Amino acid sequence: MPQASTHPLVGVIMGSESDLPVMEETLRILDSFGVPYEVRILSAHRSPHETSAYARDCMGRGIKVLIAGAGWAAHLAGVVAAETTLPVIGVPVDSSPLKGMDSLLSTVQMPPGIPVATMAIGRGGALNAAIFALQILATSKPDLQQKLVDYKKGMAADVIQRKNRNLEEYLLNRKTGASAS
Repeated sequence: MPQASTHPLVGVIMGSESDLPVMEETLRILDSFGVPYEVRILSAHRSPHETSAYARDCMGRGIKVLIAGAGWAAHLAGVVAAETTLPVIGVPVDSSPLKGMDSLLSTVQMPPGIPVATMAIGRGGALNAAIFALQILATSKPDLQQKLVDYKKGMAADVIQRKNRNLEEYLLNRKTGASAS
C-alpha cells in the first residue's frame, strides 16, 4: 500500500484509523504517480504534542506538502498549518452524524495567516488532495507536470467516450420506447 521511502515528498496524516478508507484515495493517486509519501495517524485532540512536533519536523526531512484528513471537529489540518510553512491540504471526512459538514467547516474556517487548502468532503476530496499536492510538486518537476497533463487528457478522453456511449444508448432506447407507444 504506502510507497515506502526514506525521502517522502508528501506527508499524509489522519485523525484516526477510521479515516483510512477515505484517505486511501489519496494514497492510491500518489502511488499511481510514483510520488513517495509517508502516512501517520495523529490527532489534534488526542495527541496534540505529537501532531505539532510532526508538523514542525516535516520541512527538515524534505517533505514538501502535507495532507490532513479528519472527521468530526476536524482541527487537524489547522493545527498542522499553525506549526509549519509547508502547504497544508485539508480533507474533511464524513464520519459524524452531521455528514461531514462539521468537518468541512472546521477545516475551511481558518483565521487569517493560517491557510489550509480545503478539499471536498469524503473520497472525492481525498482524491483531489492528492492531485493538488502533485500540482504543487510539479511546479519544480517537469516529469511530474507531464504525468499530470497526461492524466487530465486521459480523464477527458474517458468522459467523452463514456458520454458518447451513454448518448447512443439513450437515443436508441428513446427511439425504441417512442415506437412502442
